[in-house]
Amino acid sequence: MSDKLWGGRFTKGTDAAVEAFTASIDTDRRLAPYDIAGSIAHARMLAAQGIIPAADAEAIVAGLEQIAGEIERGEFVWRTDREDVHLNVEARLAELIGEAAGRLHTARSRNDQVALDLRLWLRDTSAETVRRIVALAETLVDQAERHLGVVMPGYTHLQRAQPVLFSHHLLAYVEMLRRDVGRFQDCWARADELPLGSGALAGLPYPIDRWRVARELGFTRITRNSLDAVSDRDFAVEFAAAAALVMAHLSRFAEEVVLWTSAEFGFITLDDAFATGSSIMPQKKNPDVAELVRGKTGRVYGDLMALLTLLKGLPLSYNRDLQEDKPPLFDAAETLLSCLDVFRGMVASWTVNAARMEAAISDDALATDFADYLVRKGLPFRVAHEIAGRLVRRAEEAGSSLRAITPEELRVHSPLFGDDVAAIDVSAALAARDVPGGTAPTQVAAAIAEARQWLAAARAFSPAPSA
Repeated sequence: MSDKLWGGRFTKGTDAAVEAFTASIDTDRRLAPYDIAGSIAHARMLAAQGIIPAADAEAIVAGLEQIAGEIERGEFVWRTDREDVHLNVEARLAELIGEAAGRLHTARSRNDQVALDLRLWLRDTSAETVRRIVALAETLVDQAERHLGVVMPGYTHLQRAQPVLFSHHLLAYVEMLRRDVGRFQDCWARADELPLGSGALAGLPYPIDRWRVARELGFTRITRNSLDAVSDRDFAVEFAAAAALVMAHLSRFAEEVVLWTSAEFGFITLDDAFATGSSIMPQKKNPDVAELVRGKTGRVYGDLMALLTLLKGLPLSYNRDLQEDKPPLFDAAETLLSCLDVFRGMVASWTVNAARMEAAISDDALATDFADYLVRKGLPFRVAHEIAGRLVRRAEEAGSSLRAITPEELRVHSPLFGDDVAAIDVSAALAARDVPGGTAPTQVAAAIAEARQWLAAARAFSPAPSA
């Protein structure tokens, strides 16, 4: 029973099946650097407050630093009979420094200890997620700048709608990623609160200095209520929710990649390094990266639902159910980060088939421009819309196109059509949408420049690692 933090109350050992069932070390061992950082700050505070002898605190810190080195070098022996990361570290500390190790757990509980570790991990992971999202956004901006003159059909209902710049389309995803960056910056800020010092649930009867620990660990706030501090996992749910939204954005983009790489579209060609073949059909080049990103989106949604379901029935304060918060949280983070990395590589290396994109723009995509032409001549838009619709039908019936209709025949539908109607083409349609947020080349160029400024500011979000 000597390895148990709670052994004094019990007269017999834990059943082997229970040992295996309750152990979390395979999952929470990744929290070790944060557990050690928190313990070092805690030990120093205990000594500074005269709660434990300074010599014992020095031995504790030296021992913890040695353990950190063992873990980093892969020499640390993780034992499942020691249940979790906290007990593994503390038991090893006792092996190294003896009785003084027993003073480390003074004025803290595993409840506030794990809450601290998880917040430290989440701060670092949120900051890393921001960096990966920014990297993908920068790749998209690079692509937008490189292909500024490429025109493609815009779609609604997956039907060809109006011509847009390919760059404008890419920048739409940059906007999504900008919102994602803001959400993960919020996640970092939400986790920026020290729970250590809350004890098991009620606070502690020692003259601790929570602000000293907060400063050493880089927290700007301390929790205000000990019951909430040990049981709060809102920050974990918010991280998973933010991850689910990024995955939704990647999945939408992935769906377009799947479409664009098909023979029916042919808008882009994936680099061989980011595609796979068929085991039976030699001609196949499959967009498996995009498909897997699309598929893994459901996995992250499941992680979010698991966390929400975990929390929904828990009374205050800490419950052992919260041990199950880490598998979905870690999985959401790992899945998201891997998807961001591989998606960036796929986008950076694809080939854009500009001619194929432009050829896909049919003349009926200019129907709104014919209506707008009549509006500028004085017709109400609804009337102009109806006339343009009749022209589209006439072109379809003749197997022709809008721009093939002669000015004389156009005037049969409205006398307002003049010879200048011939100026309506794709370039004119793009240039006409010269409003902020529009697809006009001047607006898109300005949007790229503004996105560069945002990227520079977003890269500046680089808080120091917690461990």
